[in-house]
Amino acid sequence: MAGRTVAVVGGGCSGVLATRELLRGGDRVALIEPGEPGGGLAYGTARPWHLLNSRAGAMSADPDDPGHFARWAGCSPDEFRPRAEYGRYLRDVFGGLSGVDVIQARATGLTASGVALEGGREVRADEVVVATGNPAAAEPAARRDHPDYIPDPWRPGVLDAIGSDVPVLLVGAGLTAIDVVLTLTADGRRDAPITAVSRRGQLPLAHTPVAAPPLPLRETPGNLRDLVRIVRAEADRAGDWRAVVDGLRPIIDQLWGSFTHEEQEQFLRHLARPWECHRHRMAPPVGATIDGLREEGRFEVRSGGIRSMTAPPAGGLLVELEAGVQWFGAVVNCAGPGRLPAAAGSFAGSLLDAGHARVGPHGLGLDIDADGRLIGADGKVRDGRWVIGPLRRGAQWETTAVPEIRSQARALIDQRK
Repeated sequence: MAGRTVAVVGGGCSGVLATRELLRGGDRVALIEPGEPGGGLAYGTARPWHLLNSRAGAMSADPDDPGHFARWAGCSPDEFRPRAEYGRYLRDVFGGLSGVDVIQARATGLTASGVALEGGREVRADEVVVATGNPAAAEPAARRDHPDYIPDPWRPGVLDAIGSDVPVLLVGAGLTAIDVVLTLTADGRRDAPITAVSRRGQLPLAHTPVAAPPLPLRETPGNLRDLVRIVRAEADRAGDWRAVVDGLRPIIDQLWGSFTHEEQEQFLRHLARPWECHRHRMAPPVGATIDGLREEGRFEVRSGGIRSMTAPPAGGLLVELEAGVQWFGAVVNCAGPGRLPAAAGSFAGSLLDAGHARVGPHGLGLDIDADGRLIGADGKVRDGRWVIGPLRRGAQWETTAVPEIRSQARALIDQRK
C-alpha cells in the first residue's frame, strides 16, 4: 500500500519514529502536532540533570543502525546521556526527513476521510497513526484547585516556584519523582526535606556502569507463578538480576499475552511495581545522587497512601499519611499514567467518545488487534487506524521504551504491505 497519505497524530518520540518509517516505505505523511516535532513530554521539558534511563546504545532511531545515536552524540554506547540532548537528536532526525507535511494544530478526532483539527479544519488521509504518548497521570490527591498542589510537575516553572525552605511531598516514587527530586535539589540550596509516598515505598533501582549481556531464560514458563519462580532462580544463579530482567525483554509481550486475564490482574496488583523498579532503572549517576540525598536525610521514601488532604488558612497542605498528619509547603503529583477512560487525553478520549476505539485490557490503553490496529466500540477492527507507543499498553506490556516503539514503527511498513 505504498504511496498512500498517512496522518500521524503526535510529534513526540513515537510520532517521529513512525514518520521516519512511513516515509521510508514510500508513504506521504502529514504529522499533526501543536508544538515542535521531536520533543514530547519526556524530552522536550527535561532539564540538564535529567538523564536517559537507557544507555545510548539502545536509543538509535534507526533499527538498522543501533549505533546511530551514540555516534551523533559522540559518546560510548554505555553512556547515559541527557534527555534534553536526546530531544535534540529526535529533532535532528526529523529535520532530515523529506516528504512530510507538518501541521501545527491540535487534532480533535477522526472523520470519515481523515483527522479533524481544532477550529473545524480537516486533514485528509488514507490511514491514521495514533502516536500521542502516555495517558494523563493518575490523580491520587483531591486538591487539584489548591495553589500548593501541583498536578503536573512538567508544566514550565511550577517547581521553580517552590520555596527551598518548605517540606515537599511527592505523590509517587517512580522515575517522575526522581526527576522532581533532582530539580528541587539541583542548586544545592534546599534546606527542607522531600518526602515521596507510594503504596509500596519502592524507588527505581539503578543500572550498573557497564551492562552485563542479557540472559535468556533456560525454561519456558507456563503461567505467572512459573515465571516468578524461574526468574528468581535465574537471578540467584546469575548473581545479577539485571541480566535476567534484560533477557526477558524480547519475550515479555509474548508472556503477557499468554497470561489469563486473572493472571494479568494479579501481576498488576502484586508484581507490576517491583517489575517497574527493576526494569526501568536509574542511570548510575542519578542513583548515586539519590542515595546521597537519602543518606543526608534530605529525601525519604515512605510506603502507604494519602488518607486525607486539607488546606489550612496559613497556606500549604495538611496531609494525613499512615504515620500521621504532616504539613507540606507543596504537594507534587508524580503518579504514573492513569487508567482509561478518565486519563485518555483529549484525542484518545475523542476516539472513545465517538466509538472509533474502546478501552483496552485493564484500562491501561486502547484496545488493538495483534498488528496494532484500533478496535472500535463495536468490537470490529478499524482498518487503516493504527496505534503506536504507550497507548498499546494493556494489550501489550512492553510498549513504552524506544526499542519497542522503534520496532512498532518498522512493523507499520511490514503489516501494511
